[in-house]
Amino acid sequence: MLPKLILNGTDLCVSQLCYGTNMLGTAIDQGRANAILDRFVDLGGNFLDTARSYGDWIPDAPTGASERAIGAWLKGRRPGDVVIATKGGFFDMRVGDYRNRCTPTDIASDLSQSLDHLGVDSIDLYFLHMDNEEVPVKEIIDALLEHQAAGRIRYFAASNWAADRIVQANAYAASIGKQGFVASETFWGLAVPDVGAAAMQGYQHYYEGEYEALHAAGLPIVAYAAQSGGYFTKLAAGAVPEGLAARYGNPANEARFAAVKQLAEKHGVSINEVALAYLTSQPNQTFAIFGGSSPEQVSKTAKAAKLKLTAEELALLRGA
Repeated sequence: MLPKLILNGTDLCVSQLCYGTNMLGTAIDQGRANAILDRFVDLGGNFLDTARSYGDWIPDAPTGASERAIGAWLKGRRPGDVVIATKGGFFDMRVGDYRNRCTPTDIASDLSQSLDHLGVDSIDLYFLHMDNEEVPVKEIIDALLEHQAAGRIRYFAASNWAADRIVQANAYAASIGKQGFVASETFWGLAVPDVGAAAMQGYQHYYEGEYEALHAAGLPIVAYAAQSGGYFTKLAAGAVPEGLAARYGNPANEARFAAVKQLAEKHGVSINEVALAYLTSQPNQTFAIFGGSSPEQVSKTAKAAKLKLTAEELALLRGA
Protein backbone atom coordinates (compact mmCIF):
# COMPACT_ATOMS: atom_id res chain seq x y z
CA MET A 1 0.00 0.00 0.00
CA LEU A 2 1.19 3.52 -0.77
CA PRO A 3 2.49 5.22 2.37
CA LYS A 4 0.63 8.26 3.67
CA LEU A 5 1.86 11.27 5.63
CA ILE A 6 0.10 14.06 7.50
CA LEU A 7 0.81 17.18 5.45
CA ASN A 8 2.73 19.49 7.76
CA GLY A 9 0.53 22.08 9.43
CA THR A 10 -2.73 20.38 8.42
CA ASP A 11 -4.92 17.42 9.29
CA LEU A 12 -4.72 16.10 5.72
CA CYS A 13 -3.38 12.54 5.57
CA VAL A 14 -2.22 12.06 1.98
CA SER A 15 -0.33 9.49 -0.05
CA GLN A 16 3.25 10.50 -0.78
CA LEU A 17 2.64 9.74 -4.44
CA CYS A 18 0.01 12.07 -5.86
CA TYR A 19 -1.77 11.24 -9.11
CA GLY A 20 -1.71 14.07 -11.64
CA THR A 21 -4.98 14.26 -13.55
CA ASN A 22 -4.30 16.77 -16.33
CA MET A 23 -5.29 14.29 -19.06
CA LEU A 24 -8.58 13.16 -17.50
CA GLY A 25 -11.66 14.12 -19.47
CA THR A 26 -9.67 14.76 -22.65
CA ALA A 27 -6.96 12.27 -23.69
CA ILE A 28 -8.36 9.89 -21.06
CA ASP A 29 -12.13 9.36 -21.30
CA GLN A 30 -14.42 8.89 -18.30
CA GLY A 31 -14.38 5.10 -18.34
CA ARG A 32 -10.58 4.93 -18.35
CA ALA A 33 -10.41 7.72 -15.78
CA ASN A 34 -12.66 5.75 -13.44
CA ALA A 35 -10.50 2.64 -13.84
CA ILE A 36 -7.27 4.58 -13.20
CA LEU A 37 -8.62 6.35 -10.13
CA ASP A 38 -10.06 3.12 -8.75
CA ARG A 39 -6.69 1.42 -9.15
CA PHE A 40 -4.89 4.32 -7.47
CA VAL A 41 -7.24 4.11 -4.48
CA ASP A 42 -6.93 0.31 -4.36
CA LEU A 43 -3.15 0.78 -4.07
CA GLY A 44 -3.61 3.08 -1.08
CA GLY A 45 -3.41 6.38 -2.97
CA ASN A 46 -5.74 9.21 -2.04
CA PHE A 47 -4.03 12.43 -3.20
CA LEU A 48 -5.22 13.91 -6.53
CA ASP A 49 -3.82 16.97 -8.28
CA THR A 50 -5.92 18.89 -10.78
CA ALA A 51 -6.62 22.47 -11.86
CA ARG A 52 -9.49 24.60 -13.06
CA SER A 53 -7.62 25.05 -16.37
CA TYR A 54 -6.77 21.40 -17.08
CA GLY A 55 -8.25 20.32 -20.38
CA ASP A 56 -9.06 23.83 -21.58
CA TRP A 57 -6.41 23.52 -24.30
CA ILE A 58 -8.78 21.15 -26.12
CA PRO A 59 -11.33 23.41 -27.88
CA ASP A 60 -14.21 20.93 -27.97
CA ALA A 61 -13.73 19.61 -24.42
CA PRO A 62 -15.98 20.87 -21.63
CA THR A 63 -14.56 23.68 -19.52
CA GLY A 64 -12.56 22.24 -16.63
CA ALA A 65 -12.58 18.74 -18.13
CA SER A 66 -10.19 17.22 -15.58
CA GLU A 67 -12.16 18.50 -12.59
CA ARG A 68 -15.41 17.32 -14.18
CA ALA A 69 -13.98 13.82 -14.69
CA ILE A 70 -12.95 13.65 -11.03
CA GLY A 71 -16.36 14.97 -9.99
CA ALA A 72 -18.13 12.26 -12.00
CA TRP A 73 -15.92 9.60 -10.40
CA LEU A 74 -16.49 11.00 -6.91
CA LYS A 75 -20.25 10.53 -7.06
CA GLY A 76 -21.22 7.81 -4.63
CA ARG A 77 -17.89 7.73 -2.80
CA ARG A 78 -17.65 8.25 0.95
CA PRO A 79 -16.55 11.74 2.03
CA GLY A 80 -12.90 11.72 2.99
CA ASP A 81 -11.92 8.89 0.65
CA VAL A 82 -9.68 11.22 -1.32
CA VAL A 83 -7.89 14.53 -0.82
CA ILE A 84 -8.33 16.83 -3.79
CA ALA A 85 -5.87 19.56 -4.62
CA THR A 86 -6.94 21.91 -7.37
CA LYS A 87 -5.59 25.20 -8.64
CA GLY A 88 -6.96 28.55 -9.75
CA GLY A 89 -5.80 31.99 -10.80
CA PHE A 90 -4.28 30.79 -14.09
CA PHE A 91 -4.88 31.94 -17.66
CA ASP A 92 -8.37 31.30 -19.03
CA MET A 93 -7.33 29.55 -22.22
CA ARG A 94 -10.87 28.81 -23.29
CA VAL A 95 -11.70 32.48 -23.81
CA GLY A 96 -8.17 33.59 -24.70
CA ASP A 97 -7.66 35.54 -21.46
CA TYR A 98 -3.88 35.52 -21.00
CA ARG A 99 -3.57 38.38 -18.56
CA ASN A 100 -2.29 37.57 -15.07
CA ARG A 101 -5.42 36.28 -13.35
CA CYS A 102 -3.98 35.77 -9.87
CA THR A 103 -6.27 38.44 -8.45
CA PRO A 104 -8.94 38.20 -5.72
CA THR A 105 -11.74 38.57 -8.28
CA ASP A 106 -10.43 35.92 -10.67
CA ILE A 107 -9.57 33.53 -7.84
CA ALA A 108 -13.16 33.78 -6.58
CA SER A 109 -14.50 33.02 -10.06
CA ASP A 110 -12.17 30.05 -10.59
CA LEU A 111 -12.87 28.63 -7.15
CA SER A 112 -16.62 28.79 -7.70
CA GLN A 113 -16.24 26.90 -10.98
CA SER A 114 -13.95 24.29 -9.41
CA LEU A 115 -16.46 23.58 -6.65
CA ASP A 116 -19.17 23.13 -9.27
CA HIS A 117 -17.05 20.92 -11.55
CA LEU A 118 -15.95 18.69 -8.69
CA GLY A 119 -19.39 18.56 -7.10
CA VAL A 120 -18.02 19.30 -3.63
CA ASP A 121 -18.74 21.95 -0.99
CA SER A 122 -15.11 22.53 -0.06
CA ILE A 123 -11.68 22.08 -1.64
CA ASP A 124 -9.22 20.21 0.60
CA LEU A 125 -6.10 21.97 -0.69
CA TYR A 126 -6.43 25.00 -2.95
CA PHE A 127 -3.35 26.12 -4.86
CA LEU A 128 -2.84 29.41 -6.61
CA HIS A 129 -1.62 28.24 -10.02
CA MET A 130 0.65 31.26 -10.50
CA ASP A 131 1.69 34.45 -8.73
CA ASN A 132 0.97 38.06 -9.60
CA GLU A 133 3.74 40.19 -8.17
CA GLU A 134 1.79 43.34 -9.01
CA VAL A 135 -0.73 42.40 -6.31
CA PRO A 136 0.44 42.78 -2.68
CA VAL A 137 0.52 39.49 -0.78
CA LYS A 138 -1.86 41.01 1.77
CA GLU A 139 -4.67 41.25 -0.79
CA ILE A 140 -4.20 37.69 -1.98
CA ILE A 141 -3.90 36.14 1.49
CA ASP A 142 -6.89 38.13 2.78
CA ALA A 143 -8.98 36.85 -0.13
CA LEU A 144 -7.96 33.24 0.53
CA LEU A 145 -8.68 33.61 4.23
CA GLU A 146 -12.19 34.82 3.40
CA HIS A 147 -12.82 31.72 1.29
CA GLN A 148 -11.42 29.56 4.07
CA ALA A 149 -13.65 31.21 6.69
CA ALA A 150 -16.65 30.65 4.41
CA GLY A 151 -15.78 26.94 4.18
CA ARG A 152 -15.04 26.93 0.47
CA ILE A 153 -11.45 25.76 1.04
CA ARG A 154 -9.81 23.97 3.95
CA TYR A 155 -6.17 24.89 3.31
CA PHE A 156 -4.41 26.93 0.64
CA ALA A 157 -1.00 26.69 -0.98
CA ALA A 158 1.18 28.17 -3.72
CA SER A 159 2.18 26.81 -7.11
CA ASN A 160 4.89 28.43 -9.26
CA TRP A 161 5.44 31.13 -6.65
CA ALA A 162 8.97 32.36 -6.01
CA ALA A 163 10.26 31.24 -2.64
CA ASP A 164 10.69 34.80 -1.38
CA ARG A 165 7.06 35.66 -2.21
CA ILE A 166 5.90 32.60 -0.26
CA VAL A 167 7.97 33.82 2.70
CA GLN A 168 6.40 37.29 2.41
CA ALA A 169 2.88 35.87 2.19
CA ASN A 170 3.32 33.58 5.16
CA ALA A 171 4.92 36.34 7.22
CA TYR A 172 1.88 38.53 6.58
CA ALA A 173 -0.50 35.70 7.54
CA ALA A 174 1.45 35.08 10.75
CA SER A 175 1.35 38.79 11.58
CA ILE A 176 -2.45 38.63 11.78
CA GLY A 177 -2.48 35.32 13.61
CA LYS A 178 -3.42 33.19 10.62
CA GLN A 179 -1.95 30.27 8.73
CA GLY A 180 -0.63 31.02 5.26
CA PHE A 181 0.44 28.71 2.47
CA VAL A 182 0.79 25.15 3.75
CA ALA A 183 2.77 23.82 0.77
CA SER A 184 4.47 24.75 -2.47
CA GLU A 185 3.80 22.88 -5.72
CA THR A 186 7.20 23.21 -7.30
CA PHE A 187 8.96 22.21 -10.53
CA TRP A 188 11.31 19.47 -9.31
CA GLY A 189 12.63 16.16 -10.52
CA LEU A 190 15.95 14.35 -10.62
CA ALA A 191 16.86 15.76 -14.04
CA VAL A 192 18.31 19.28 -13.91
CA PRO A 193 16.61 21.56 -16.46
CA ASP A 194 18.08 24.11 -18.78
CA VAL A 195 16.46 27.18 -17.23
CA GLY A 196 15.88 29.02 -20.51
CA ALA A 197 14.46 26.04 -22.38
CA ALA A 198 12.28 25.05 -19.42
CA ALA A 199 10.88 28.58 -19.14
CA MET A 200 10.00 28.57 -22.84
CA GLN A 201 7.99 25.39 -22.19
CA GLY A 202 6.19 26.89 -19.17
CA TYR A 203 8.35 25.41 -16.39
CA GLN A 204 9.62 28.00 -13.93
CA HIS A 205 11.14 28.24 -10.46
CA TYR A 206 13.04 24.96 -10.32
CA TYR A 207 13.53 23.66 -6.80
CA GLU A 208 17.31 23.46 -6.64
CA GLY A 209 18.91 26.75 -5.71
CA GLU A 210 15.69 28.44 -4.59
CA TYR A 211 13.49 26.40 -2.27
CA GLU A 212 15.90 24.44 -0.06
CA ALA A 213 15.76 26.80 2.94
CA LEU A 214 11.97 27.09 2.80
CA HIS A 215 11.70 23.31 2.56
CA ALA A 216 14.10 22.75 5.46
CA ALA A 217 12.06 25.18 7.56
CA GLY A 218 9.10 22.80 7.31
CA LEU A 219 7.11 23.80 4.23
CA PRO A 220 6.14 20.65 2.28
CA ILE A 221 7.04 20.49 -1.40
CA VAL A 222 4.62 18.87 -3.83
CA ALA A 223 6.86 18.20 -6.82
CA TYR A 224 5.43 18.46 -10.31
CA ALA A 225 7.29 17.15 -13.37
CA ALA A 226 8.52 14.69 -10.76
CA GLN A 227 9.41 12.11 -13.40
CA SER A 228 11.20 14.74 -15.50
CA GLY A 229 9.04 13.73 -18.43
CA GLY A 230 10.58 10.26 -18.27
CA TYR A 231 13.85 11.77 -19.45
CA PHE A 232 16.21 9.17 -17.99
CA THR A 233 14.03 6.24 -19.09
CA LYS A 234 13.85 7.65 -22.62
CA LEU A 235 17.58 8.37 -22.58
CA ALA A 236 18.25 4.73 -21.73
CA ALA A 237 16.06 3.69 -24.65
CA GLY A 238 17.82 6.14 -26.98
CA ALA A 239 14.58 7.92 -27.83
CA VAL A 240 14.42 11.39 -26.25
CA PRO A 241 11.95 13.75 -27.98
CA GLU A 242 13.33 17.08 -29.14
CA GLY A 243 11.48 19.19 -26.58
CA LEU A 244 12.56 16.97 -23.70
CA ALA A 245 16.15 16.99 -24.92
CA ALA A 246 16.09 20.80 -25.02
CA ARG A 247 14.79 20.90 -21.45
CA TYR A 248 17.15 18.38 -19.87
CA GLY A 249 20.05 17.69 -22.23
CA ASN A 250 22.99 19.08 -20.28
CA PRO A 251 26.23 17.81 -18.65
CA ALA A 252 24.76 17.71 -15.13
CA ASN A 253 22.31 15.07 -16.25
CA GLU A 254 25.02 12.91 -17.78
CA ALA A 255 26.38 12.28 -14.27
CA ARG A 256 22.89 11.81 -12.84
CA PHE A 257 22.05 9.34 -15.60
CA ALA A 258 25.07 7.23 -14.72
CA ALA A 259 24.09 7.33 -11.03
CA VAL A 260 20.45 6.44 -11.62
CA LYS A 261 21.45 3.45 -13.76
CA GLN A 262 23.87 2.32 -11.06
CA LEU A 263 21.21 2.47 -8.33
CA ALA A 264 18.54 0.85 -10.48
CA GLU A 265 20.86 -2.12 -11.03
CA LYS A 266 21.85 -2.22 -7.37
CA HIS A 267 18.23 -2.35 -6.14
CA GLY A 268 16.81 -4.36 -9.02
CA VAL A 269 14.27 -1.67 -9.92
CA SER A 270 13.46 0.54 -12.88
CA ILE A 271 15.08 3.88 -13.67
CA ASN A 272 11.70 5.55 -13.11
CA GLU A 273 11.44 4.04 -9.63
CA VAL A 274 14.81 5.50 -8.67
CA ALA A 275 13.86 8.90 -10.08
CA LEU A 276 10.67 9.05 -8.01
CA ALA A 277 12.35 7.60 -4.93
CA TYR A 278 14.85 10.47 -5.17
CA LEU A 279 11.96 12.74 -4.18
CA THR A 280 10.08 10.52 -1.74
CA SER A 281 13.32 9.73 0.13
CA GLN A 282 14.16 13.37 0.81
CA PRO A 283 14.77 14.28 4.48
CA ASN A 284 12.20 17.10 4.32
CA GLN A 285 8.54 16.39 3.60
CA THR A 286 8.12 15.84 -0.14
CA PHE A 287 5.24 14.56 -2.27
CA ALA A 288 5.66 13.57 -5.91
CA ILE A 289 3.04 14.04 -8.63
CA PHE A 290 3.14 11.30 -11.24
CA GLY A 291 1.18 10.59 -14.39
CA GLY A 292 -0.24 7.46 -15.94
CA SER A 293 -2.71 6.75 -18.73
CA SER A 294 -3.78 3.26 -17.62
CA PRO A 295 -4.31 1.31 -14.40
CA GLU A 296 -1.30 -0.81 -15.33
CA GLN A 297 0.96 2.26 -15.55
CA VAL A 298 -0.30 3.45 -12.17
CA SER A 299 0.47 0.06 -10.61
CA LYS A 300 3.93 0.05 -12.16
CA THR A 301 4.76 3.55 -10.96
CA ALA A 302 3.45 2.85 -7.46
CA LYS A 303 6.31 0.39 -6.96
CA ALA A 304 8.57 3.41 -6.43
CA ALA A 305 6.99 3.92 -3.00
CA LYS A 306 8.73 0.76 -1.76
CA LEU A 307 12.21 2.10 -2.50
CA LYS A 308 13.92 4.23 0.15
CA LEU A 309 17.26 5.71 -0.77
CA THR A 310 19.94 6.49 1.78
CA ALA A 311 21.52 9.89 2.29
CA GLU A 312 24.61 8.61 0.50
CA GLU A 313 22.54 7.43 -2.47
CA LEU A 314 20.73 10.78 -2.65
CA ALA A 315 24.10 12.52 -2.68
CA LEU A 316 25.30 10.22 -5.46
CA LEU A 317 22.27 11.13 -7.57
CA ARG A 318 22.81 14.84 -7.00
CA GLY A 319 26.46 14.48 -7.92
CA ALA A 320 27.49 15.84 -4.52
